[in-house]
Amino acid sequence: MVCRDRQTAFLPRLAQGVSCLILMKAVLGLEDGTFVVGKGFGVEGICSGELVFSTQMTGYMEALTDPGYAGQILMFTYPLIGNYGVDYQNFESSRVHARGCVTREISRTPTTQPSVAEYFEENNLLGISGVDTRSLTIKTRTAGTLRASLIVGSDDGNEAIRLARATPVISDVDLIGTVSCRESYHISGSGKRIAVIDLGVKRRILASLGQRDADIHVFPHTAAADEVMAVRPDAVLISNGPGDPRKAVEAIWCVRDLAGEVPVIGICMGIQVVALALGGETYKMRFGHRGMNQPVRYRDGSISITTQNHGFAVDGETLPEGCVVSYQNVNDGTVEGFEESDLSITCVQFHPEAHFFDRISREIP
Repeated sequence: MVCRDRQTAFLPRLAQGVSCLILMKAVLGLEDGTFVVGKGFGVEGICSGELVFSTQMTGYMEALTDPGYAGQILMFTYPLIGNYGVDYQNFESSRVHARGCVTREISRTPTTQPSVAEYFEENNLLGISGVDTRSLTIKTRTAGTLRASLIVGSDDGNEAIRLARATPVISDVDLIGTVSCRESYHISGSGKRIAVIDLGVKRRILASLGQRDADIHVFPHTAAADEVMAVRPDAVLISNGPGDPRKAVEAIWCVRDLAGEVPVIGICMGIQVVALALGGETYKMRFGHRGMNQPVRYRDGSISITTQNHGFAVDGETLPEGCVVSYQNVNDGTVEGFEESDLSITCVQFHPEAHFFDRISREIP
């Protein structure tokens, strides 16, 4: 369908999510009263959530399909996305979880098909291009993360601002239940038996465990400790996930019951859940860490460049006696990992799937 009379047909098509093959108007409004007009891609409609930025140069589909971006509108600081099309083999889940996409430019002639614009259209997703993402990133770094609303099919900035201000703050929204598995499942392997509490687990974490021939049992976020222990795990992994870690109430209680009974590993939101379970505190960061180029320092002084996606962090000063901060962010000193050797707890804030599990797997009894 080609949409022509946008002025008279806009609102009905918003409700139906009808796509347009011609260039669409689009507007992004922020809660501080700012709005920017650009070119829409995907389908006409409205989405709202936190506007967050990622500094990665590649891996745009990995980011968009990361369940950790649920409830957020994802903006890429790199000025061009889509030049190599949609690479399904690198999806972190079965679908895009970001509510919307913001970019300076989107490639319409990628090296492989389909293009990102085509994928967005086919899957009823919303995006805006042709906006000054550098300016929006500077605003976010200065003012902190802002609620936003994206309207594709209109340039009504005042309406976008109104919708942004009506959007709930992310700490008031329970997003974990929307991305966690509904039932437990098993990925067979002959190695260590790993129980995974799924708060929005990325496929790459499970793939990394599978490459080490782990016998993987994945549980919903509501799983109780006795359910997890019934599979006699060698270790329990608390996964990444979206939103405020304090919403992971069942997982926090589960970790409290499991601590000291079985080794516990936390990744991304997992570190925050484990910290809360031990009596520590978390806090919302000004604009978070998101991208594939985040430097962290291990306690021996070595530096690693890591992939991250989090807007909350562990307050290291509140960790109980026995916890040792193992990693810190080079840029701002935030906690990037901690260990509690007596309880066999190892946690990191970043995504270590590529290398870190080599060491962890050797440490599991």
